[in-house]
Amino acid sequence: MDSNEEEQKIPVSQRPEWADVKPVPQDDGPRPVVPIAYTEEFRETMDYFRAVYVSDERSPRSLQLTSEAIHLNPGNYTVWHFRRAVLEALNADLHEELDFVENVAKENSKNYQIWHHRRWLAEKLGTGAIVKELEFTKNILSLDAKNYHAWSHRQWVLKALGGWEDELEYCHQLLTDDVFNNSAWNQRYFVVTGSPLLGGLDAMRDSEVDYTIEAIIAHPENESPWRYLRGLYKQDMKTWANDPRISSLCLKVLSTKTRCIFALSTLLDLICSGFQPGPEFKAAVDDLQASDTGPSDSGLGETICSVLERIDPLRVNYWTWRKSHLPSVTV
Repeated sequence: MDSNEEEQKIPVSQRPEWADVKPVPQDDGPRPVVPIAYTEEFRETMDYFRAVYVSDERSPRSLQLTSEAIHLNPGNYTVWHFRRAVLEALNADLHEELDFVENVAKENSKNYQIWHHRRWLAEKLGTGAIVKELEFTKNILSLDAKNYHAWSHRQWVLKALGGWEDELEYCHQLLTDDVFNNSAWNQRYFVVTGSPLLGGLDAMRDSEVDYTIEAIIAHPENESPWRYLRGLYKQDMKTWANDPRISSLCLKVLSTKTRCIFALSTLLDLICSGFQPGPEFKAAVDDLQASDTGPSDSGLGETICSVLERIDPLRVNYWTWRKSHLPSVTV
């Protein structure tokens, strides 16, 4: 236990260095309806915090007191706000402050105030914070792969400060560990479309399509890579419809007689975007239809919608609507 921790065991009112401060009690009014049962430690710490806050005392003891108040309630915005003012006034070592935040975040990784404070520190430190911030978010994400705050902060660091060099490989490693990690797929798209080192979506599309198709073939039921594949052709549906790799992927999945919602919906979108399917596509879809109702005389688009109505009941109304709005050439 260090000296600060030992000091925190002593009530603030019993510390000699605080003898000159008159605590400011919380004002709940004369007759509070439901008074909160604060612990004595919390009540006293906050009474003294209010005293230094009101007097705007930006001193080392005020900084230490904010540390204690934050450990008692990491979500108190006013305490964090005042801590930033004190840090600036003292010209404190902000690298040490990063360590303080990391310790608090271990048990409070979804606390908005922590992430706001962390960004403030990174802005102050500039490019010198890149390595530590990327490592910080990586550690958080290793415990919770879907922590929105960590992903948001990581993306901000990349855009504002840099550090893109290894980010695509980081995404690949996350997907190698868990190909169903939709947050990693989202980050991969962020990198492919935003990194100044990769040349943009047009330069990366071809290799990314191959990468994604490989992931889909391994797990056709995984929605994330299907969505990612569609995103690679954002606002370019003509290229989407004419890329033979996409239609071939759909046929390969459907030919296994697997009722894959994502393969069917992708094929439907391709057809609606101008793709002209050969007889092998109709045969594959008819096989899925026939297992329930027998062969269909309907057009391929209509047959696909009918199959989707049955295998995706959660969105049956949507598929019914799609069926009624098919281009005439697809019906």
